Amino acid sequence: MRKHLNSDSVKTISGVGWRICVRIGLAVSPQLDAGVRHMKYLAIIAVFLAANVSLAEEQGKVLRLSEPVEQTADSETFGATLDEAVPEVALEQLVSDSKRYEGSPVRLAVRVSQVCQKKGCFFIAQDGDAHMRVSFKDYGFFVPTDISGRRVTLVGEVVGREMTPEEAAHYNEDLGEKSVAVKAGMIYEIVATSVRVPRSG
Repeated sequence: MRKHLNSDSVKTISGVGWRICVRIGLAVSPQLDAGVRHMKYLAIIAVFLAANVSLAEEQGKVLRLSEPVEQTADSETFGATLDEAVPEVALEQLVSDSKRYEGSPVRLAVRVSQVCQKKGCFFIAQDGDAHMRVSFKDYGFFVPTDISGRRVTLVGEVVGREMTPEEAAHYNEDLGEKSVAVKAGMIYEIVATSVRVPRSG
């Protein structure tokens, strides 16, 4: 079975390959014919460019690291079967009175504003000006990385915790495009057990 390189592997290959190419280039004997040296350098450049093209293609790829537990003509559900009996709460209400809901199961219909582009291991839920980070229980499932802009339904538990600056920087990097959606400090987030994603926006 053919194995696909992940972006970290490609980055490593690209970086190592470039260092090797440079060393090979430096080792080209000045005694060689100028035409031979020119062909040698062209070959080195071709290797470097090929590695970076592979990286660019990998970065643009949509990742689906989890299979849905339920599928219909209109949606896919990731994690566990979505419990419709859980009380529904508006995100705006949840954000404005987070302490009240801490530790309680909630059900929300929210717009996904941003998704982790490394694995799809979290996303930013938004409703108007209200937004909250949504992670997945026990790191047990992931969502597709191309669901930004879609309105999903989720069930999860509200959790309060301290977000370190290092964590915030890491999560923002995973979101890409110089995101600042995740802030350091005391935060509330949703740890989801189920996410229902429409097949289209």
